[in-house]
Order: sequence, then structure tokens, then C-alpha cells
Amino acid sequence: MASRLLLLAPLLLLSLAVPASAAAEAYVPGEVLVRYEEGTSAAAADGVERLTGTETEATLSGGTERVAIEDGGSVRGTIAELRRDPAVAYAVPNWRARAAAFIPNDPRRRLQWNFFGKFGINMPDAWELAAFRGAPGGRGAVVAVLDSGVAYERFGPFRRAPDLRASTFVRGYDYIDADGHPNDEHGHGTHVAGTIAQATNNRLGTTGIAYGAKIMPLRVLDSQGLGDSFAIARAIRYAARRGADVINLSLDFLPRVQAPQIPDVLSAIRYARRRGVVLTAAAGNAYGQPVAYPARAPGVMAVGATTRSGCEADYSSAGVDLDIVAPGGGKDAANTFSRWDRNRCNPGSTPKPIFQQTFFKPGLVNRFELRGPKFEGTSMASGHVAAVAALVIAAGRVGRDPPPDLVEQHLEATARDAGPRGFDRFYGNGLVDAAAALR
Repeated sequence: MASRLLLLAPLLLLSLAVPASAAAEAYVPGEVLVRYEEGTSAAAADGVERLTGTETEATLSGGTERVAIEDGGSVRGTIAELRRDPAVAYAVPNWRARAAAFIPNDPRRRLQWNFFGKFGINMPDAWELAAFRGAPGGRGAVVAVLDSGVAYERFGPFRRAPDLRASTFVRGYDYIDADGHPNDEHGHGTHVAGTIAQATNNRLGTTGIAYGAKIMPLRVLDSQGLGDSFAIARAIRYAARRGADVINLSLDFLPRVQAPQIPDVLSAIRYARRRGVVLTAAAGNAYGQPVAYPARAPGVMAVGATTRSGCEADYSSAGVDLDIVAPGGGKDAANTFSRWDRNRCNPGSTPKPIFQQTFFKPGLVNRFELRGPKFEGTSMASGHVAAVAALVIAAGRVGRDPPPDLVEQHLEATARDAGPRGFDRFYGNGLVDAAAALR
């Protein structure tokens, strides 16, 4: 298991056309911005105003006029009239702007340096951009979480985590107990699922990256956080057959496990890729070791971990197979970074974990806290990238039903360079940036 358990920039919207579906509040009612062709006389401009029922209220230094619609006409209709006149260079709505950062009211968001901090993944802007693209919180995407299960339902001794909505979940399966109730008996899967899709702006707990996406819980790890390759392979195929857009694998095999020893997992990964699924996986928590499987497999985004300082974490596996990094928490690595930023990275600083709601104690599934066990690891980092992939897919940022390669390339191209310029074995292609991926 690839984690460690520890006890007002304005958004300017400008268009030369008024979309038929534009909400009235998107622009100032009763006003239009007009610019006349160079050389148009004042008398000619007055004539246009009389014909279109408008009157100039103010003029920019460049010559654009803000006109009021005096005859009760609509903005759309008035613009159409103005554009028909050859003296008019352009006529556009007076678009409204708003602060480009959606700041949710969840009280513990201040603990989420990984979303909001200097070396976080730029979530406020990303949430705004996703909503603007018609996919608030990644609505429409499905993320399969192959993990220890999720605290997603009230069933027998199990309870749903208060900060996870029942409506967030689609049908999953428990490959440990072989039943249709993949409830979490460890806490790891609930934590990862929260990073991906915790309820947001509900005045409770923390926030989630793709809070509008659906989670498909697939339990492949037991109460000790252990699973096997057969269960993982079956779960990957289940997710691919049942419409998952993204599969997150916050788990890893021991470094000595190589490709020939897990043929069924690799076959399942290829099957999922053929069905258009993006796969993300934890790079591993064996510092100084190469990326572990399944993250190392072709077609899987291998995700390493960074700290609150934006440095490689002191547990994160690395190497040429690393694709991207994301916040995983913990301490800065001791030796890797001094060559790149002596002032930023400090192995002796106080480590910060990734905060999400999970069990107060493993096994007690009816009590959930943020001040109980805290997680750090590449497991946590992988969940970040899976969720950003869901946002990109839901928002149509790289087209409808994009192939996995295109999504991966886009996330890597929009990542923030974090170490030596360009790709490097400590940060891969850089720190995932949700806002840049949606912009």
C-alpha cells in the first residue's frame, strides 16, 4: 500500500457573440459596448443611436462607448441591430466579471495546504474554471478507487463518512469478501476517496478536488491494507467494463516484483486502456528505489509525492518511469533537492500530512475525525492526479471522450516544473496543476 499512516484575480470573459444560452446576469442588462469605424462622424454616430434606441453614457479613451438601451430592447437584439450598420466596428455585451477563486465554506479547508497553498495544485481557480466549462467539480466523470474500500454506506456495523455524500457513489464490489458492499475496514480508501470527491461547500470537514464526480468503490485491500494481484486485476476489468473514466491505484507491489510476475494485472491495464480509461498509480514509498508496479507499467501515470515545501518527499520512489508528482505530505528529502533550491527544502522542518476525513481509529467505522490518524504517501499523491484527470475529462478540456494518452499528455504539459528544467527523475514532468489543466 503506497502510503504511510502517522499517529482577486478577475476572470475576464470577452466574446464577439452573445451565446443564446448566456444567463442574463452574465452581462450588464440594458447596456452595450460599441465602437465605431475610424472616421465615423459624431452626426453619423448619433444617427445610429436614434435608429437603435441607444444613448451614449460614457466613452473609453480608446473610443469605445458604453450605450444604454433606451427603448426597452434586449441586449441581443440591440447588438444585432448595431452590427448591421456599416459604421459600427463592433458591438458586444458589457460582460460581468467575478472573482476567479471559488472559496468553499468547509471549515477545515485551512488544513489543506495541498489544495490552497503555494505548492498546492491551484484548486480555487480550477473549481471556477470547471464550473465555467459546465462541469462543476468534475460532474459527469466516474473515478474507480481500487483500495481498502470506502466508508460510503450504512450497512451493518458500517457507516458512511459524514463528509461523503451518498449520491457520490456508483455500484462497486468487494473483492476481499466477495460481495457487493466494498466498505472500508482500514481507513486508507476513505481518505483517498475524500481527496478525490469529498463533499465541498457543505460547511463540514474538508474539500475534494472533483467533488461533483462519482466514485466507484472497489475493495482490493483488507483491514491490514494488504491485497493480491488476482483481486486487483479483476477490479481493474470491472471498472473498465462499467464505465469508469479514471482508475486510481493507490497501492504498490514490493520493489522486487517485476512485470513477468504480474501478467494478469498488466493484461487488465491494457484492457482498461483499450476501453479509454486513464489509470493513475502511486509510484511507491521506497526512497531511492525505482517506481514500483503497477505505476511502472506502460499506460499508467506514475505519481510521486511532494511536500508542503514543494520538495520531493523523503519516502517517494523516483526514476525515469516517474510521470508526474502531486502533494503527498511528509518531510522533505534530505539529499535530492539541495542542488535545486537550498532555501526552499528543509528535511528538518515539521512534516505536514494530507488532511481528509477518515476513521478515528482503524476498524471503528462509525466515528470519523480529522485529528485522528493522518496519512502521507504516494497513495495520497495519486488521488490528486486521478481527480484532476476527472476534472479535465468532465470539462471536455481535451475533447469529448478523449483517449487516455491525450489526457496524460495534457496533465504533464500543464504541470508546474518543480526541479531541474524539464523532465527529471525526482519530479517527472512536474507538479500537477489543476487550474492550468483547465485553463
